[in-house]
Amino acid sequence: MKSLFKKICIASDHAGFKTKEHIKDILINNDISVIDLGPYNENSVDYPDYAKKVRNRIKAKRSDIGILVCGSGTGMAISANKSKDIRAAVCYNSKSTYLSRAHNNANIICLGARMTKKNTIVNNIKIFLKTKFEGGRHLRRIKKL
Repeated sequence: MKSLFKKICIASDHAGFKTKEHIKDILINNDISVIDLGPYNENSVDYPDYAKKVRNRIKAKRSDIGILVCGSGTGMAISANKSKDIRAAVCYNSKSTYLSRAHNNANIICLGARMTKKNTIVNNIKIFLKTKFEGGRHLRRIKKL
């Protein structure tokens, strides 16, 4: 697995905890450094708290991109997108993942642990990490966000 990004952070809620741990293990086994922002067990937590941790770390340029996992991916995306310069995308297949990076320059991938199979999630992570932003007409549109 290759990555365009050196500084990656990850977080989840309780519904996404096991998937977050699985993703983290795969990244580490592929010599990709990842910062785990929690939670550190399956106890019930509020997803906005963890989306905010990832969002703030990216805004502060302490991470290049983030990975957020909850039950559907939607709550994390809504929460993470509450800040300028954050483009969090729910990615549910290879095409949505590719386009989130190539056209939208997404800097956070949001995944639904209860909605998407683990092998699809892993494939989406691979695509997200290796896809470059195309710029051009897409940059003009992103500047309007």
